[in-house]
Amino acid sequence: MSRNISLTQYLVEQQREHGRITPPLRLLLETVARACKRIAISVNKGALGDVLGTAHTENVQGEVQKKLDVIANEVLIEANVWGGHLAAMASEEMDTISVVPDRYPQGEYLLLFDPLDGSSNIDVNVSIGTIFSVLRKVTNNRGVSEDDFLQPGKQQAAAGYCVYGPQTTLVLTVGDGVAMFTLDREMGSWVLTEDQVQVPADTKEFAINMSNMRHWAPPVKRYIDECLAGKEGPRGKDFNMRWVASMVADVHRILTRGGVFMYPWDKREPEKPGKLRLLYEANPMSFLIEQAGGAATNGTQRILDITPAKLHERVSVVLGSKNEVERVTAYHREAA
Repeated sequence: MSRNISLTQYLVEQQREHGRITPPLRLLLETVARACKRIAISVNKGALGDVLGTAHTENVQGEVQKKLDVIANEVLIEANVWGGHLAAMASEEMDTISVVPDRYPQGEYLLLFDPLDGSSNIDVNVSIGTIFSVLRKVTNNRGVSEDDFLQPGKQQAAAGYCVYGPQTTLVLTVGDGVAMFTLDREMGSWVLTEDQVQVPADTKEFAINMSNMRHWAPPVKRYIDECLAGKEGPRGKDFNMRWVASMVADVHRILTRGGVFMYPWDKREPEKPGKLRLLYEANPMSFLIEQAGGAATNGTQRILDITPAKLHERVSVVLGSKNEVERVTAYHREAA
């Protein structure tokens, strides 16, 4: 594969040759990518840029915000508000939607994002990232409401994430497979480094927060117990556990070499179906994983088929290598 294909060239070809995207969507994705470069600069400066530590504020989830959470959120909004390709934005860090002001032209797309996923890792210099999702505005009227965002994930026009690690990598799908772009810091451009990424159907790695084992539902505990039993157990093979506590980093590893990621329901908050946010985290990551040949469910249902009832809806997540996800899902259905 040629290593000289830029993000712009890739998107133009998706528009011109494959008809996958419209010109406004291409411009939107390029704008998001530029915003991610700005966020990457702030992340890389760390303590030198006075961006570490808390902002002494809370988001809508009641979580204490890091300084970089706030900075990343502002960067994404400022970069996208004036371009004419968006009708509104929604963020994990904001109570409600941000509508494009009347002084700017209003476009046909909706942008949703988790501006900085894994922010608990910021101060300890572990990989973090930005997750984003693009929907089409389904109504033609000028006004925008939260209801416009409540679409099942299968209706996403595009999705992706940017992981800020040893390299800064942008991972993107427009419904035609998954492509990875690496930021060339000297040139300031995104360069295609892998196309048509595929997640192996089988794996020997799982990612889950083992400290919560005592709170899990029986199907999850059954699956993990079988993995831990190794060659002597019913699976007949040894498994490794990986857990970064940054969904972007864990999913990036799975896209790179396979595995299964689980953030299940647990009995500490039984009224909540899960911890992760459907619109900002689960939907875009599920779209990417499925486009790479993997699978993603909430334990019983395909995540991309779920119609959200509210903007900050939570969901259980099981995603990654297809055969392992199907096994976990089967255990849940047997227990139902």
